[in-house]
Amino acid sequence: MQHFSDLKVWQRSHAFVLEIYGATKSYPGDERFGLVSQLRRAAVSVPANIAEGAKRETAPDYARFLNIAEGSLAETEYLLLLSRDLGYITTAVYEPFQREASEIARMLHALRTKVAPNDRS
Repeated sequence: MQHFSDLKVWQRSHAFVLEIYGATKSYPGDERFGLVSQLRRAAVSVPANIAEGAKRETAPDYARFLNIAEGSLAETEYLLLLSRDLGYITTAVYEPFQREASEIARMLHALRTKVAPNDRS
């Protein structure tokens, strides 16, 4: 089995996390334990679940962790939208995040379909 760090979707999602960490440094201090923490945790969950799934023994287990990563990515997308609507990031910052999240979502779905083609999640 391929090491998780060799997977393009893991590489993209890891880079996405690093970008989110950079962007959230400028959020208001009173959001440190609120939105900043939740956004960072949701984003980190994506590559973390890809990594954990890649070490699972069975395809259904791997697919389950990829599905969890998809859910965490959806949460991240919402929290970025909320960040934009609250004025913590501009539309110019938000839109590249949204495009990258959409691409990562596409890649995750494709990998999950490849790993467990009969899984209907």
